[in-house]
Amino acid sequence: MAEHRPEVLGTLLGVWAHPDDEAYLSAGIMAMVRQSGARVVCVTATKGEAGSPDDTLWPGEQVAAVRAAELEASLQVLGVREHHWLGYQDGGCSAVDPEVPVGRLLRLLEDIRPRTILTFGPDGFTDHPDHRAVSSWTTEAFRRWSGHQATLHYAVQTSEWIDAYAQAFARHGVFAPGTPPACTPDELSIEVALPPDVAELKWKALCAQESQTSALVALVGERLYRDALVGTERFRLAGTV
Repeated sequence: MAEHRPEVLGTLLGVWAHPDDEAYLSAGIMAMVRQSGARVVCVTATKGEAGSPDDTLWPGEQVAAVRAAELEASLQVLGVREHHWLGYQDGGCSAVDPEVPVGRLLRLLEDIRPRTILTFGPDGFTDHPDHRAVSSWTTEAFRRWSGHQATLHYAVQTSEWIDAYAQAFARHGVFAPGTPPACTPDELSIEVALPPDVAELKWKALCAQESQTSALVALVGERLYRDALVGTERFRLAGTV
């Protein structure tokens, strides 16, 4: 049965590939966990330097600094004060010797001792190779971690969501064929319908990452964007230790 109450998730660790991954997949959960008084830690593998949608507004050589600043502002909106960069190259995570990031993530697990860990599934949610690599690193670090009760969850959507929204985003290159991964409702481990005030926080956190969100909002429209990406966050259970 899916957990609907982020306030019971305890110390939360999110491990993501690029700035904005954490926001569109888990900003509401992060905000609600912080509001409960629990600790939230965000880990980002790259600064997203390959992710400029418009070189005239965000030249390639400036993108890393822009996205780092946007992520900081976005996390501030959510009340998240703890963040770690892994420092890998955007688009190059799959070429990294996995032992190094797995070891670094294992040390973070041992230091932070989260109760709940959020990341991508093996599909990477959008099939991005960096997302798939981060999923693999996090899953292996979690597997090696022992002696602490924790749960690992992968980002997913439902078939109903895919029927309603996936095509509108896929035509703009957001999703590869077959993504995002679909679960039936009984396969979900976390499903949070965000209260209106938290949904507004998530919207502000996404808007803080303007270089990544403004163009897509303009393409699909604010209403569709909010309906699809702001209202509900969903995960499936990957494992426990």
